[in-house]
Amino acid sequence: MEKRELPNDPMLRELIDLARKTQISRRAALAGVGGTAAALTLASCAPAETALTPAVDVSDTEPVLVWHNWTAYMDEDDEGNYPTLERFEQQSGITVDYKIEIDDNDTWYAKVKDQLELGQDIGADVACPTGWMAQRILNLGYLQQYDDANMPNKVANLAPSYLGAPEDPDRTYVIPWQAGFAGIGYNKQAYRDATGKDAPGSIADLWAAELKGRVGLLSEMRDSVGLVLMSQGIDITSAESLTEDAFMVAIEAIKQQIDGGQIFNVRGNSYLDDLATGNIIAATAWSGDITVINANEGTEDNPEPYGFVFPDSGVTLWADWFITPMGATHKKNVEKLINYYYDPVNAAELALWVNYITPVVGAQDVAASIDPALAENQLIFPNADTLAKSKAFRALTGQEEQRFSSAWQNLLLGA
Repeated sequence: MEKRELPNDPMLRELIDLARKTQISRRAALAGVGGTAAALTLASCAPAETALTPAVDVSDTEPVLVWHNWTAYMDEDDEGNYPTLERFEQQSGITVDYKIEIDDNDTWYAKVKDQLELGQDIGADVACPTGWMAQRILNLGYLQQYDDANMPNKVANLAPSYLGAPEDPDRTYVIPWQAGFAGIGYNKQAYRDATGKDAPGSIADLWAAELKGRVGLLSEMRDSVGLVLMSQGIDITSAESLTEDAFMVAIEAIKQQIDGGQIFNVRGNSYLDDLATGNIIAATAWSGDITVINANEGTEDNPEPYGFVFPDSGVTLWADWFITPMGATHKKNVEKLINYYYDPVNAAELALWVNYITPVVGAQDVAASIDPALAENQLIFPNADTLAKSKAFRALTGQEEQRFSSAWQNLLLGA
């Protein structure tokens, strides 16, 4: 068989080389690509003029913590309980107030930024924003440093490709939670009825006349605009390719679809509600979400009514990260939580339910003993070929961040 050429992007080349060496390093490499979004430094905001001081940690006397996270990001049973999280509570004696507070990064940050800036309690001891947002908050000096002594599983099992970033080489400020892809999610039967096709194959398929008013778009700029840019032949990892002009062309293309009524709305994680109610037929979507909506909406006769596909131009790849703000008062309890989820057994159980990419070395081996088929699922444990179809949105300069974000927010205001 002819050997496939590696992508030109040096970051992806290095990670795919790793992926081709061994099963463990393949897993590490895959997780690392998701982490690259967080490793990229954003300079859009200057750090606080006066260094903030971490709040007094009262974990020893208060066995509680509050966790802000996204929808469909925790294993769940038929009664709506979270089995792995309940087991952590039983084993640790720590009560977790798990709050689904993040619909997208920008709206969550808008709710907590004033408290972050002052070093005050944001109402959460730990949160899991996406990499670029976690990095922004770190750059601003708003995060506490974790103590590796309290997280031996993290030290032993964190995929090596996450390490070595100049701003956080040992990952003691931002620690990966899960990674995943953004592609196209769709209602299989509704899409077939509307278009006569089994599945969308490209971003252009979302603009088909038969889907007018029935398309959703993620409000995460780097995913939705990234997918459109890729469909236009832009390499989103390259500053030479992803220029401001290219970005604005993609923004204009999306604006035309909004103005023309093709796009029903632009939402964060709540786009799942529109899929479930039938308001939309297809959308830019996050990979693991489709597994969750199938679990919620599937029937015995139709267990997987929704599908997730990679458009022919590729998918974006991202990671979400544990962070603890300066105002949090239960950091040691958070460290116990992170240590728990870095046990490969717990990581595997979680990954097999949420269908996102785990950063925990050893989790795939455990998963294989639980469900061999799912352990080969490319949305959970992708191989090198799958990795080659994905790209992480490149780092933006401070000026680019302001201009790109302003253009995107102006678009959303008019949507």
